[in-house]
Amino acid sequence: MQKWDLLRNPEKHIETILESRSQKDVEDNRMRLKAAIEAVRLLANQGAPFRGHDESEDSLNQGYFKEVIKSFSRMSVEVERVVLGNAPRNAKYTSPTIQKELLNILGNKVRGKIRDEVGNSKYCILVDEAVDTSSKEQMAIILRFVDSQGLIRERFFKIVSVPNTTSQTLKNEISKVLTMYNLQVRNMRGQGYDGASNMRGIFNGLKSLFLQECPYAYFVHCFAHRLQLTLNATAQGVHDIWEFFSTLSFIVNFLDSSAKRHSPLKEVRKEEIANLVACGELQTGSGANQICTLQRAGATRWSSHSRSIKALIELFSSVKITLTDMVDHAPRELQGQAKVVLRKLRTFDFVFCLLLMNKVMKITEVFCQTLQRKSLNFVHAMNFVRHTKYLLQEMRDEGWNDLLCSVEFFEKSMILICLT
Repeated sequence: MQKWDLLRNPEKHIETILESRSQKDVEDNRMRLKAAIEAVRLLANQGAPFRGHDESEDSLNQGYFKEVIKSFSRMSVEVERVVLGNAPRNAKYTSPTIQKELLNILGNKVRGKIRDEVGNSKYCILVDEAVDTSSKEQMAIILRFVDSQGLIRERFFKIVSVPNTTSQTLKNEISKVLTMYNLQVRNMRGQGYDGASNMRGIFNGLKSLFLQECPYAYFVHCFAHRLQLTLNATAQGVHDIWEFFSTLSFIVNFLDSSAKRHSPLKEVRKEEIANLVACGELQTGSGANQICTLQRAGATRWSSHSRSIKALIELFSSVKITLTDMVDHAPRELQGQAKVVLRKLRTFDFVFCLLLMNKVMKITEVFCQTLQRKSLNFVHAMNFVRHTKYLLQEMRDEGWNDLLCSVEFFEKSMILICLT
């Protein structure tokens, strides 16, 4: 009778039970995979690392990927029931391989969207390569095009690992990426690289190899990069300016290379801001009067020199007070160095060049930032070149009267100036 009862009840048949169990596993797997996809999407959008130093189960911090999934599980009982420790060992969907596969799928989706945005219109490529922390040569490819609404767009397309940076290797890798997404080389109307010989070589450079396939793919050396190189070369050609930047680097490195010197500077600046606010010389407000720090200048980035000069001008009196205190109270081995730095800081030549270069930098920095706009075209770039040259020439024609009239800054810095 029992067997007959089981036979007449389809819900208790073995195939029905297996099917229902299988459907339940499918739903759990989908929930688990959806949590992993959302974690990858979030971390990729924020540019955050996925892995952690210790991803074991007893670790307090298992890395961003697993910690995000933990956060999802705390928000939903359904998610908590199927992820991490509650998931089967063969279907956790948290391994590095799964993470890379999901990230690659999302990347292909984004690239497909960009390809649809380009459509059949003409486009330009912007390419640069650099060595990452693992000593691998990585090449970044950016597409520049005009969309269906007539707006200039720049889209970061892909990073490709290349074995070397010869022009033929770079050309083969770029062509492979373009072919993969059905972007015809004959539709290329521009190439933008740096000024290295493997890029701009007349006979065997990357631009020449593409010009052989498409004579309309004109090469344009990055305007912002050319400006950086020109300004750096010009500054090094003027001995007084070269000496100024060397002294500036010496002062910044001395104060910023040790926390024992950096911390007193911040405390002096904090006290100075409080006194200025109390005297009414500084206005208070949201985001105002932040305690900035000295900025180190890069070797090739002219913009970094602008930030370094601006920071020293803002912190000039605080730096002077800090160095004076170090001369009197620092350990004996530092007193001599602090005295030399203070002497260089208070010279008229250095302060004059500091104010002069700050004035020049305000003009060139605006020009440099303008050249990096995504919507900039060739005509507008040349107009900005002419306008910048006009401002610099106007500054030269007016002489140094305006600069020498900046007596207030000199007086606050207690630098004796004799104008004869």
